[in-house]
Amino acid sequence: MRRAHRGVSSLRAKLTWVNVALLALGVIVATGVSLMGMRHYLLDNVDAELTQSRTSLLSTGLTMKDIERLSELGIALDKLSPGGKESASALPRGDTVFVAVNERGEPVAIGSLAPTPRQRALAAAVDDPDAVAGRSEPQDITLDGDAHRMVGAELADGTTVLMAAATQNVESGIKKALKLDAAFGVVLLALLAVLTMMSARHRLRPLEDMVETASAIAEGDLTRRVPSSRAPATETEQLRLALNSMLHQVESAFETRERSSAQLRRFVADASHELRTPLSAIRGYLQLYDKGMLRDPAERTRAWSRVIAETDRMGHLVDELLTLARLDQQPELRFRNVDLSRLVRDAADDLRVQEPERPLTVRAEGAVLIRADESGLRQVLGNLLGNVRVHTPADAPVTLGVERQDGVVRLRVADRGPGLAEEDAARVFDRFFRAGGGAGSGLGMAIVQGVVAAHGGEVGVETAPGAGLTVTVTLPARTAN
Repeated sequence: MRRAHRGVSSLRAKLTWVNVALLALGVIVATGVSLMGMRHYLLDNVDAELTQSRTSLLSTGLTMKDIERLSELGIALDKLSPGGKESASALPRGDTVFVAVNERGEPVAIGSLAPTPRQRALAAAVDDPDAVAGRSEPQDITLDGDAHRMVGAELADGTTVLMAAATQNVESGIKKALKLDAAFGVVLLALLAVLTMMSARHRLRPLEDMVETASAIAEGDLTRRVPSSRAPATETEQLRLALNSMLHQVESAFETRERSSAQLRRFVADASHELRTPLSAIRGYLQLYDKGMLRDPAERTRAWSRVIAETDRMGHLVDELLTLARLDQQPELRFRNVDLSRLVRDAADDLRVQEPERPLTVRAEGAVLIRADESGLRQVLGNLLGNVRVHTPADAPVTLGVERQDGVVRLRVADRGPGLAEEDAARVFDRFFRAGGGAGSGLGMAIVQGVVAAHGGEVGVETAPGAGLTVTVTLPARTAN
């Protein structure tokens, strides 16, 4: 049981890890794609600002003198502002570096402002300022170990200016977004792991129930079934229904086997008992003869007649046992069209010959054709009338009837004999059962039931003490064309 639960737990863990791994892969891919898109977007903004600045310089026709005046104006405005100081550079501010270079690529002063270290670094990093000024697309450059994007422009007076914008803010933003996405991904994966574990435990609960049921059945409890789940449309519920159906069939098969085994044991015991009686009588008479104790010829004649009678009885019993054995093995009956009315009239004629004083009524008008085994039906009639002769007084009335009704044929044998008690009627088809320990082998009614069942029919009895016995045989009313 524990091993089975470990197996289910292992499956639950595997499902959890698979879901977490798939989501982790999805988060990584989505984060990578989004960060790459964000980086390209921010770099495009930097490039757009640089390109806009270059376009403005070229479209306004500014000269170096104009830039110097603008720079001086910017310095003056800084001084006039509250707490104002002279700026290190009036063109431009922030992370953008603006430098004018001469024909040798050296930075030049803008008005009274000398080139700053960053401006000198930008000028020194460019080998061919004129080539940069001739390109409209920004390009990468590294200043003091930091990545920048750079453009150049040639003013109206032929002066070359270079502009570079740092991209470290872009990279810093990307790193912060990466950390935020990583933290969010970890929380999301942990939450998914918990939810997946809970969902897997709920959805795999039917499998645990099946494991418990199978283990209980393996230990001998054939009555256990898998309990119903709350989701009738799922595959596990369909599996539960199929498994319960199989378990029901297994239980039925075991019960049938147990009943068959008990029936066989009882049958063997009863057969042994029934055979022991005539064998004991035969052995006793033979021992008397062997010891010379039958000196009187009349006694010897009587002894031999008893031996013959017991031998006949034993032979009849063996024949009936063989008949039952063949019926149990689904015998190959010879089906053909049979007139059941004719068989009833023949059986009635036989009974009149054997017991001419018994009142007999036959209700079989016209032919009643059915597809059946004639010898089997004759045996049914013979056994039923044989019971009448053995268990009822010779003057008790008997009625034989046959009729076709509602797609079936009913054969009835009714007598006005002593009838049976309710408990005896319930066992009338048991093998070797004799009501009140009467005469006969106790196999006649069992043979009747076996023959009728082989024809696909049913047989029943109606009786009460002092009210006689009515046996009704119901057969399918089919015939061959």
